[in-house]
Amino acid sequence: MRALVDFLLRDWLHADTLTERPRFADHSPETFNQVLDTCERIAREKYAPFNRLVDTEEPRFDGEKVILPQATHDAVKAYAASGMLSAAQDYEHGGMQLPYTVEAAANAFFAKASVSIGTGMLTTGNANLLMKHGTELQKTVFALNEFSGRWSGTMCLSEPQAGSSLSDVATKAVPDGDDFEADPFGARYRLTGNKMWISAGEHELNENIIHLVLAKIPGPDGKTVPGTRGISLFIVPKKLVDTKGQLTGERNDVALAGLNHKCGWRGTTNTLLNFGEGRFPVRGGAGAIGYLVGRAGEGLRCMFHMMNEARIGVGIAATMLGMAGYEASLAYARQRPQGRPMAEGGKDATQPQVPIIEHADVKRMLLAQKAYCEGALALELYCARLVDESHTGTPEAVAEAALLLEVLTPIAKSWPSEWCLEANSLAIQVHGGYGYTRDFPVEQYWRDNRLNMIHEGTHGIQALDLLGRKVVMQGGAGLKLLATRVGEAIQRAGHVEGLAEPANGLAAALQQLGAATKSAWATGVPEEALANATPYLQAFGHVVLAWIWLELGLAAKQAAPASEQAAARNAGLLAAMRYFHVYELPKIGAWLAVVSQREAVCREMQDAWF
Repeated sequence: MRALVDFLLRDWLHADTLTERPRFADHSPETFNQVLDTCERIAREKYAPFNRLVDTEEPRFDGEKVILPQATHDAVKAYAASGMLSAAQDYEHGGMQLPYTVEAAANAFFAKASVSIGTGMLTTGNANLLMKHGTELQKTVFALNEFSGRWSGTMCLSEPQAGSSLSDVATKAVPDGDDFEADPFGARYRLTGNKMWISAGEHELNENIIHLVLAKIPGPDGKTVPGTRGISLFIVPKKLVDTKGQLTGERNDVALAGLNHKCGWRGTTNTLLNFGEGRFPVRGGAGAIGYLVGRAGEGLRCMFHMMNEARIGVGIAATMLGMAGYEASLAYARQRPQGRPMAEGGKDATQPQVPIIEHADVKRMLLAQKAYCEGALALELYCARLVDESHTGTPEAVAEAALLLEVLTPIAKSWPSEWCLEANSLAIQVHGGYGYTRDFPVEQYWRDNRLNMIHEGTHGIQALDLLGRKVVMQGGAGLKLLATRVGEAIQRAGHVEGLAEPANGLAAALQQLGAATKSAWATGVPEEALANATPYLQAFGHVVLAWIWLELGLAAKQAAPASEQAAARNAGLLAAMRYFHVYELPKIGAWLAVVSQREAVCREMQDAWF
């Protein structure tokens, strides 16, 4: 995988050119490599050997605290010591001012080694949100202690009765005393409610846990504003602290109600938390103490800062779980003898068996995995490069990068979570019966990856976001910009030997996608357009990945191989590109047909008919 990461960063994304920008001027290709080397080593030594252990030794609650394996404590400590929690932050905040492109690539090693050990994504995302929307004291006390690894962070959105429907959030926040607005940390409230599916919501890995909680502030009549407009965001520490960042010795009224027992991703605690139930009365009464972040009623806008980061993180996690399965099944296929090649007279049973990688159907399954996982990694790093562009580019580049990210984020989250899961399924198939046993790792990779289609916004939610909002906002500006970028790649590829055919196929697919988008909204009735949002998402994602693969094909054609291994890598990339364009891209026709026709069967189906 390292050779692929190096190729993507160096030969395709040209990450070294970022060092020409003032923010990254202290860096060089050498410092980037040092970061990758360090993370690859920590992942190899502290994460990978314990991936099965954390799957079998699930978190448990002894009545007082959550118990996790010592290996998890050691891995989290090593990750914090590496500086990766604050890698992209300013030097003055203890960061490295590392480009997000390199940070994302480095974190991929941890996701591949053991995705369920690490919770750094949540802590970093929590702290990044506070750096963007918090007060100076909130940044200094909460965010910086999270970046150092002293404390960890969570994101508390979902509730048992609401799930993904944030309009129905019922957690309430009421002013804490007459002087509630005078608290140095910000307006102080008492929160009561229940939050569900909170990853890393309770553990003993750090000194403190900083919860970011969505809640509604009742009006003078005691009622809350319906919908998402009334949602506010609060910092709710597990343990209260003073303005110097020292623990006061007071436990906040946040209680673990239960651990969720998951199909996979078992190394991370997943919790139901009760806020303000009175199990831990604090400062004279029940109610969890929380501090308002930003303005009242704008909590969801603030939280989207963290959610969008998390969606790219989920895409990387899904990608790397697929990659782990691909590498395992590739190694197995190379050493597993079974069957004989077909000759003119049939198979010759007197001949020795051949490794199963010699069989065309096994190559098909391996090629599919390669196309899904390596293409997905390229997509995620491309999005990371857009993040860097949106922060440090020229004004025009900043605007374009932000617009492209709006359109691509649903794909970056959803496409790997569907197709790299399919890669995991194919990895099991390559192993045959052995793949379905716990003696081999591929069944765990599938179980771990199954979360990602649900994680941080389900597949259907991403589809509604894409077709209902992203492709129509600003008069379709984002879709037009993406089409321009794809068109530029098609134009370049049309003049390169061996790439004209896939370029022409992609051009036709792009035209199909544009026509289907218009047809979906032809009546202007959202219910009709969005009934088939998920097949639209699938088709859109496949067009994006076909474009990514065409870009990689161009890069492979242009990269002069310095060794036999590099030449083999380039040939493999071109084969995977061809596979995706020949086997995968044609699938969009069936998906877009129902979108264009505004097929009504799903929305018209009635409960009683089931």
